[in-house]
Amino acid sequence: MKVLLIDDHRLFREGVALLLRQLMPEVELREAGTCDEGFRLCDEHRDVELVLLDLNLHGLSGLAGLAILRERYPGIPVVVLSSSEDDETIRAAIDAGAMGYIPKSSSSETMLDALRVVLAHSIYLPPSMAMHELVSTGTVALPARHSDGPRTPIDLGLTPRQADVLYLVLQGKPIKLISRELAVAESTVKSHVTSVLRALNVTTRTQAIVAAHRLGLRFDPTTAAVKPRD
Repeated sequence: MKVLLIDDHRLFREGVALLLRQLMPEVELREAGTCDEGFRLCDEHRDVELVLLDLNLHGLSGLAGLAILRERYPGIPVVVLSSSEDDETIRAAIDAGAMGYIPKSSSSETMLDALRVVLAHSIYLPPSMAMHELVSTGTVALPARHSDGPRTPIDLGLTPRQADVLYLVLQGKPIKLISRELAVAESTVKSHVTSVLRALNVTTRTQAIVAAHRLGLRFDPTTAAVKPRD
């Protein structure tokens, strides 16, 4: 797996690199100290599969950089690594398109578990986060946390194509882009979006992120490949 880490603290980057290689000895890690350097590496290495992004960076902030990453490289999922742990910041990152959020204050064991979740194509959010404050309406009943191990979209009754759509929705991609990537009509994508949100019992992408985290929802590595399904 090819991972890009954007963080301006060299020692922290080295620590994350050790954890990543402990999990996946074959991981190819590229490092950047600023958002601009990260953009350059994304341009040079179009095969980057995941970006780990700090929010407190010199120059362009991580949140601003996140917005640019989602616009320029919508096919690359982004997970935030940050020392900020307040719900407002977490929600801002998720709303901006992040697929997960890992606090830097986490112990090595927790960080290892979080990275394991992320690298397994799942979603990680801080367990201490007040989930109900993330749900904008305050009225949506999120699914209970699944205690029997990770689940897949198929376990929720979704079809393989609906799983593709859900994965792309979680990345923050708009209907038009999802339609183009999956080679299906926009009306079909809209229908699938309605179905996947209903399956999660939510109404927005942010709520879907939280629900997917609580369920331990895990996607197949081939999910959302840019190719039509039969």
